[in-house]
Amino acid sequence: MLDDTDYRLLAALQKDAHLTAQELSEKLNLSPSQVGRRRQRLEADGFIQGYTARLDPLKLGLNVQGFIQVHLGTHGPEHSRSFAQLMATRAEIVSAWTMTGDADYLLRVYCQDLPSLNRLIHEVLLPHPAVSRVHSQIVMDQLKRDGPLPT
Repeated sequence: MLDDTDYRLLAALQKDAHLTAQELSEKLNLSPSQVGRRRQRLEADGFIQGYTARLDPLKLGLNVQGFIQVHLGTHGPEHSRSFAQLMATRAEIVSAWTMTGDADYLLRVYCQDLPSLNRLIHEVLLPHPAVSRVHSQIVMDQLKRDGPLPT
């Protein structure tokens, strides 16, 4: 069971995972050792799954962000498994969801340019035996960055 202090700790860490125990203790009105114990408990209990750096895709030459809806023509455990394995091998696919509605999957992708996106679609996704069609959308501008989860 999480208390208000745990939620405040999680919110602070989502904004800046580099905060030291001393900085967190000042924000939460706890001693650094209490903050450290809470943080360790939240990590051990799986509330905190890891720490990552947020990179700027444009500075890395990833100029095209897109969403691709994938429609399967054939459904079944083996097709789903092989499609999931395909997605795991492609660095351009940064996240993937199974969906309700018309599309079976929604993929978020980052590519260097439009020819790279075209190759991903026509040389990787469409040749998969279970895929019947894809629908892609190119992001023109991202109005809100991926934010922290509500706590």
